[in-house]
Amino acid sequence: MSKSLKLLAGTALSLSLLAGPSLAEKAGLGRPALPEEVAAWDIAVLPDGTGLPVGSGDVSTGDEVFAEKCASCHGDFAEGIDNWPVLAGGKGSLRDRRPVKTIGSYWPYLSTVFDYIHRSMPFGAAQTVSADEAYAITAFLLYSNGLVEDDFELSNENFTEITLPNAEGFYPDDRAETEYTLFTTEPCMTDCVEKVEVTKRAVMLNVTPTDPDGKPAGTLPPLTAAEAAAEAATAAETAQAEPEAAPTAEAAAEAPSTEMAAADPAMVEAGEKVFKKCQACHKIGEGAKNVTGPMLNGIVGRAAGTVEGFKYSKPMTEAASGGLIWTPEALAEFLANPKVYMKGTKMSFAGLKKPEEIDAVIAFLSTHGG
Repeated sequence: MSKSLKLLAGTALSLSLLAGPSLAEKAGLGRPALPEEVAAWDIAVLPDGTGLPVGSGDVSTGDEVFAEKCASCHGDFAEGIDNWPVLAGGKGSLRDRRPVKTIGSYWPYLSTVFDYIHRSMPFGAAQTVSADEAYAITAFLLYSNGLVEDDFELSNENFTEITLPNAEGFYPDDRAETEYTLFTTEPCMTDCVEKVEVTKRAVMLNVTPTDPDGKPAGTLPPLTAAEAAAEAATAAETAQAEPEAAPTAEAAAEAPSTEMAAADPAMVEAGEKVFKKCQACHKIGEGAKNVTGPMLNGIVGRAAGTVEGFKYSKPMTEAASGGLIWTPEALAEFLANPKVYMKGTKMSFAGLKKPEEIDAVIAFLSTHGG
């Protein structure tokens, strides 16, 4: 062996030995981490509350912090902007074709919410949220999902008292025991079934199954507001050859307010509480003025887009020209999902998901005439 080859082999042997842990110990490299160092690094929070820092934060404070640090991506009402995740709503949607997975509909543990906020948010400035701010943001998100009231305060002491709606929706994956065996039998390779001969197509035999709406079974429903509107228009044209002319905006504006039965005082009181979700953008009552949204005095039964001095979005202006009247029924549909009801509306609110809240807030609005 040449001198250079011997040198190369020796160098390789030395490097391989240095990479081994035994030699690393002999070389005195590194040391075990101290418990204090591990604790400083480990900020994980577990579902049973292990790892929670001492602190607290209320819904009101969380609303302010969320607006400052989170709303640019997640919206003022946690409704999500563009492709950023929506954080509120979606209750009961997990079996839909397009489920809305939020803290209120999907996440199993509140500790995951807190830990993610405290560890990773805001985007681009991770771990700049203090423990108190993380508690406050978490409290605000609980409120946005209708899980706590607006005067709620979350702390390390009451944290484990909160149970998210989908806490029981997760379970161990047992498919390896219950299903995989069904697909591991010896496959049939020859003469597995009798020869099949196609004689006629199903459409010729008129046996194609249909959904209740008469369409072929499994037909996808309208996925956008535009598609839904187009389908509704087609259905209306089919059902009524000569539909009644829609009232003009001017006529609608002059129309008398929709009559409503005297509202239940208890429902009005409940509606006033629900309205707190709206009051950041809308004012109502004596002296109410337009702010981010129009003032709402006399909204029930009024023609859409007719509040003086407020600049409406183009879709709202078009709806007003088409004769939209804010009847209780129309308000209920709009409040349930504004963006679906009116594509392009400036109203960023995700909507009220509880029918009882919608009924209550309409009852409250009806007590404030124009």
